Amino acid sequence: MQISVVDTENITFKKKKEKKISWKLLKKQRFLIFMSLPFVIWIIVFKYLPLVGWSMAFQDYKPGKSMFDQTWVGFKHFKVLFKEPQFYQSLQNTIAMSLLALVFGTICAITFALLLNEIKNIKFKKSVQTISYLPHFISWVVAASIITSILAPSGIINELLMKFHIISTPINFMSDPSLFWGIVTTGDIWKEVGWNAIIYLAAITAIDPELYDAAKVDGAGRIRQIMSITLPSIKPTIIVLLIMSIGNLLNIGFEKQMLLGNPIVADKSLVIDKYALDYGIGMFRYSFGTAIGIFKSAVSIILLFGANKLAKKAGEGSLV
Repeated sequence: MQISVVDTENITFKKKKEKKISWKLLKKQRFLIFMSLPFVIWIIVFKYLPLVGWSMAFQDYKPGKSMFDQTWVGFKHFKVLFKEPQFYQSLQNTIAMSLLALVFGTICAITFALLLNEIKNIKFKKSVQTISYLPHFISWVVAASIITSILAPSGIINELLMKFHIISTPINFMSDPSLFWGIVTTGDIWKEVGWNAIIYLAAITAIDPELYDAAKVDGAGRIRQIMSITLPSIKPTIIVLLIMSIGNLLNIGFEKQMLLGNPIVADKSLVIDKYALDYGIGMFRYSFGTAIGIFKSAVSIILLFGANKLAKKAGEGSLV
């Protein structure tokens, strides 16, 4: 297939036009670009430059020596990582608690946003919304103290259960390993459900009111309107937030597990970040701790692209 001279000139003209338009657009938005520069610099300095430290995972790192004076050992620390049973225990706990928080946290946030949207009294609606997201600003130190007090043998939960004759003796919730994942998940939902519902509520308020008016004319009740209008309309928002959450599946931190845990439930409270702290930095195995961080990042990238691909197949677009 041959390209004529006219076609070549048209292609060149289009490229020049696109270039001209792009430079014109950049000039028009120069103030927005300048405003975003500090954030770009912040990301480069605090997110990308520290990646140089990943070289420690391939060395027997010794403090006091420069990066070039270290002994390079290849994948030695990764091989050790995959042989330690504590690593698999921490991985299991991390995935389990992350999935519980993702599933139940998303369901509770969407349900709370739907219920909040049905409140017609504006003052009461704002009051409930404000109260619901206040726990988000409480540190986990305070939140863990509240949860521990509520679930103590002399706490309000045991008092209520005994008052209604559901149990005869107090239950020590915090010392039962089988309940630990549920306690962490419930505490996380209580702390974050109001905050997470804000985005869903904003997406709901952006729905065209005429859709609801047309549904009412057709005789649809509130439940039917929610199922046929509200949920399909906020589906793209749900997909995007799920993709972002799945990408951070292993990044659950260790604060709540450490604060709510104790030696009795140690096997259920050990997560990857706590494992890296205790068996890496805590034992001065800096290279080993770095290897754990690289493993987390690699899995997060795989999960992110996997979730993104599923979103494409579902016809909801993608983030990357």
